[in-house]
Parts: sequence; C-alpha cells; structure tokens
Amino acid sequence: MANEQPKNPLHGITLKAIVEDLVQRRGWDGLAAEINVRCFSVDPSMKSSLAFLRKTLWARTQVEGLYLADQRKLKRQAAASGSS
Repeated sequence: MANEQPKNPLHGITLKAIVEDLVQRRGWDGLAAEINVRCFSVDPSMKSSLAFLRKTLWARTQVEGLYLADQRKLKRQAAASGSS
C-alpha cells in the first residue's frame, strides 16, 4: 500500500496528540525551556501552539524530536523496570 509508512515513528500520531503529551509530561514551562518559542512561554495555549507549529517547520521538527526522545526514554525505563 502506498500510504503505509512503516519506518515513520510518528505515523498516525497527530500534532495535537504530540503537544498534549509533552505538555502533560513537561508542562508549558518545561516545553518552553526545551524549545524557545513564544507560543510556549507567553500566554501558552493549545490553539496558538498548534497554529504556530503547523506553519513553522523548524519548530515542529524540534517538537517532534523532543516527543520521540521522550518516547525512547519511556521505553528504556519500562524495559529496565521489567527486567529487574
């Protein structure tokens, strides 16, 4: 099938789900500390953040990278706690 993306770890995950996960895990302040953009640090909201990230590729790339790094860390922690 042409639409399958087996090697894309973000396939099927919406930008909104990514930002919601990061905000839940890190909070707006933690997100702003990692990625220096005003939509995270000055009166942050989901709506303004999604609008900015949809039109700003470099910021979206950083957010997606941070999300993937968090997911890898969670998998390592789960594997470590499962093997003890």
